[in-house]
Amino acid sequence: MSSKAPWITYRSELKVLDCTIRDGGLVNSHHFGDDMVRAVYDTCLAAGIDYMEIGYKNSPRLFSTQEFGPWKFCDEEDLNRVIGGHDDEATGLKISVMADAEKSDWKEQIVPRSESVLDMIRVAFYAHQVSEAVQMIEHAHSLGYETAANLMAVSGITETEIDTVLDAIAPSPAGTMVIVDSFGHLYREQIDMLYKKYAKAMEGTGKEIGMHAHNNMQLAFANTIEAIILGANRVDATMLGMGRGAGNCPMELLLGFLRNPKFSLRPVYELLRDRIVPLRDKLDWGPLIPYNVTGQMNLHPRAAIQFLAGDEKGDYVKFYDEMTRDI
Repeated sequence: MSSKAPWITYRSELKVLDCTIRDGGLVNSHHFGDDMVRAVYDTCLAAGIDYMEIGYKNSPRLFSTQEFGPWKFCDEEDLNRVIGGHDDEATGLKISVMADAEKSDWKEQIVPRSESVLDMIRVAFYAHQVSEAVQMIEHAHSLGYETAANLMAVSGITETEIDTVLDAIAPSPAGTMVIVDSFGHLYREQIDMLYKKYAKAMEGTGKEIGMHAHNNMQLAFANTIEAIILGANRVDATMLGMGRGAGNCPMELLLGFLRNPKFSLRPVYELLRDRIVPLRDKLDWGPLIPYNVTGQMNLHPRAAIQFLAGDEKGDYVKFYDEMTRDI
């Protein structure tokens, strides 16, 4: 097959972010052992992936350190213990964390970039939290970090609300504005509409458009492809699609699609064989039927997560009836 065929999507400016430990941590309350985090890190290095999101910078005042593992907080001590000495210029891999608006003590938790192995702070927020999100982005930028704005649950708000958020983010120093399909509800047509809306709002700012997809309707990979074709240059994926609920765009599929010679699939398959697939004996994720139901209904997957943790998790009809009772 010719490398010049028109369906080849390679472009050098497109960057891939692995969020296995961050989004996957929502499956196990962020209780990954150091060896697992290091294994994903080493895989990202070997595979040529551009960014690794290692967890959250969320508040130990608001979240119990007994209930949640270290990657909910990403204290500098924990980061240094596992990937101390990391040099993004030497390795080509940048390290990211996500900080949630109203869930992070960002003024205290985020130290100057010169004192951290981190390279980027991604700020996640709902539409009504955009004012704090802009403050967080400006603060992280002032400390030397790359920044990104992740507007969550975009399928659940109005176009007017989206426009208001975009107007607020456009003059901010955020380097990327990310389309986030939190509920795994979007189809291609909506990805098209959102990409064009985001791109127009960010025109002239130098910002990239990103894509973070969930797989409730088994469209995470397809929707990520669609965003790439439209021009998105920052895309998220996880190993074997590991992530909250239905999971995310699978890294192994995405790298194969991109056909960038800098990426190597073999290290990813090694990680899947040795680390990720064995986790399925203890943890559930992926486009299971209850997640399909919440995706179709444009609902947060928390109800499906609770149902699948119960004794009647195989009675999908009961779950469907419960979710549609008031429709």
